[in-house]
Amino acid sequence: MRYDPKLGMYDGKPRPGVQRSTLCVSSQVGCKMACKFCATGTMGFKYNLSSGEIVEQLVHASCFSDIRNVVFMGMGEPLNNYTAVVEAIQIMMGSPFRLSPKRITVSTVGIIHAINKFHDNLPSVNLAVSLHAPDQDIRCQIMPSARAFPLGKLMAALESYQEKSQQKIFIEYIMLDGVNDLEQHAHQLGELLQTLKVVVNLIPFNSIGNSSSFRASTKENVRAFQKILRGVYNIRTTIRKQMGEDISGACGQLVVDPFETNACRSCEALGGHRRSASVICSLSASSFNSRASPNIQFFCVKF
Repeated sequence: MRYDPKLGMYDGKPRPGVQRSTLCVSSQVGCKMACKFCATGTMGFKYNLSSGEIVEQLVHASCFSDIRNVVFMGMGEPLNNYTAVVEAIQIMMGSPFRLSPKRITVSTVGIIHAINKFHDNLPSVNLAVSLHAPDQDIRCQIMPSARAFPLGKLMAALESYQEKSQQKIFIEYIMLDGVNDLEQHAHQLGELLQTLKVVVNLIPFNSIGNSSSFRASTKENVRAFQKILRGVYNIRTTIRKQMGEDISGACGQLVVDPFETNACRSCEALGGHRRSASVICSLSASSFNSRASPNIQFFCVKF
């Protein structure tokens, strides 16, 4: 995704900065976590990508744009493929890519034993936690894997990580209508995060068809949630911009159907291949003027 900050506003003025390109990479084919708001979870787990297959996504994307940031937020749970992810990031930080570790972010549902060693293996790399709920009960309802990682133990692991790393932690929070988006949930979340230095990213829910009965929160509820976190708890809170939903390539929509014979919608928009079980669709970084959204481009990596 190529993002032009000048298109946004801050305090009524255009944001400073230059265009930047961010690559969202996958670490697995499918995912074991089975989050109920994510299409990838409906695939189940297929296999781990090798470090080379992860880096190959950066190689392909670099053909379209100079990549400034890499986020491990595509298919899979990165910390469940820990060794390959660490190796891939080390390669990305070396020649010829030379990405700054501060421009690489790894997202996790909260694999505690991996978080405990994350800073030792990847100092200065950003950690993002898919929290998505302010308490254990709601978390277990929408993220079955949360049963293995109790919220109390997860928060203790994050406090320990931050004490060692002295880095802020990114908290990802999907906004689901009537499930986790009420004012009481905002207050619960604010109290939960008070001991940490965090940035909360509120994520609009993208439809995944019949795979989920969830609905996206209204814009009014999202803004009210943000206002509470900012105003009452002084927590920096952003709202993720929605991109790629029109071609089923937005956050939470990545999925491969091995029985699907139609062309992959993301690649079809670019005149691409036909979908097979060995293809992962990932978000690339380009301002390529496709028939899809004008500021994003998708590409497919075959394994």
